[in-house]
Amino acid sequence: MGALTLIAAKVDSGDTAWMLMATAMVVLMTPALGLFYAGLVRSKNTLNTFMMCVAALAVATVAWAAVGYSFAFADGNGFIGGFGFAFLHGVDFTPKDEQTIPHLLFMAFQGSFCIITVALVSGAVAERMRFGPFLVFAGLWAVLVYSVLAHWVFGGGWLQERGALDFAGGVPVEMGSGFSALAAALVVGARRDYGRAALLPHNAMYVLLGAGLLWFGWFGFNGGSGVSTGDSGVLAFTNTLLTPACTLVMWFALDLIRGRQVTAIGAATAIIVGCVAITPAGGFISPGWAMALGAFAALPSYAVIVWRPRTRVDETLDVLAAHGIAGLTGILFIGFFASEKWNGVDDGLVYGNLDLLGHQALAAVAAPAYAFCATWLLLKLVGAVFPLRASAHEEAVGMDVTQHGEEAYITGEGAILVPRDKLVPADERVLAATES
Repeated sequence: MGALTLIAAKVDSGDTAWMLMATAMVVLMTPALGLFYAGLVRSKNTLNTFMMCVAALAVATVAWAAVGYSFAFADGNGFIGGFGFAFLHGVDFTPKDEQTIPHLLFMAFQGSFCIITVALVSGAVAERMRFGPFLVFAGLWAVLVYSVLAHWVFGGGWLQERGALDFAGGVPVEMGSGFSALAAALVVGARRDYGRAALLPHNAMYVLLGAGLLWFGWFGFNGGSGVSTGDSGVLAFTNTLLTPACTLVMWFALDLIRGRQVTAIGAATAIIVGCVAITPAGGFISPGWAMALGAFAALPSYAVIVWRPRTRVDETLDVLAAHGIAGLTGILFIGFFASEKWNGVDDGLVYGNLDLLGHQALAAVAAPAYAFCATWLLLKLVGAVFPLRASAHEEAVGMDVTQHGEEAYITGEGAILVPRDKLVPADERVLAATES
């Protein structure tokens, strides 16, 4: 009885209540991402694109509970954690380290990050990767890429030991997903219509609604990363309001300068870029610098989004620009503008400390390199066993019907869905009828 009393005394009910809410908010971000992504693809691929995010909820959660959490947060070496928490062994109501919430809740909160990061990577291969091989890849990636990067900065890994700062996931979530997306796009290859036809978003309202829900969830994502209701969480929460708003304003200006029109898709993208940029820096910089980061982060991400379609890299939903580049911007911004007055940790270059910029630059090089190379190898291995690409006919008909036997939109009364094993080689009339 005495031991139980001690455990209860260490758990703060207010912190626990906030972290329960924050965890639920971050879990909501994955279906919100599904809505955002689904609106960006052609109508015949709506359901499949959303289903990849639903798959992340299942596969990443199981992988995280089995070994992913252990590899990220159990004692190990500088590169990866050990098996101390495998299958949640020893993960109970007792707070971890000096925290004031149950260990189980901390595991769940961190798991929600892994889930959405796996879903983010799917945006690189939307409209052409088979669903089965994606499930295999998602599980492996969660354990061997995400968990490793999380260990580097959150679990006592080598970047954390060297002094690199990452408040809420610039390394494992943002740069991890962005540069993995680039590798995935290169391995899987471009859509067959890429560069020959306009591959336009089919529902801008889905995109805007998804972006709004993502922004809402991001208050839990960043605000919860303080793991309490203390000052750092309050600072990150507030900065998560300020930074995306400033990114939006700058994006409006860039759109007006470039095309004299402010686009809905651009506005939704700007929200994501701003949220991503403040993710690593949220608890380390002042609100004033958070606003400056929002304005500045729009520039490199906007430039990459404009440039990328001119290349042969069909990174479908611009995960590299919106997450990889914006996350890298936020990581480096810490090195210049972190303030001990606000974070109680370290000053950046502007306040006279050059060392922190060096630590942040190291993270900005190491994390993208590992994410890209590891993802490339994983997809090559999965592809050696299972075909990654849909056939030309499957891609023409659409991934909804060919991968799931369903459609997001029934195009005619009494429409009949054809089972995958009953599909026949397409002739010119089928291809013409099924193009979006």
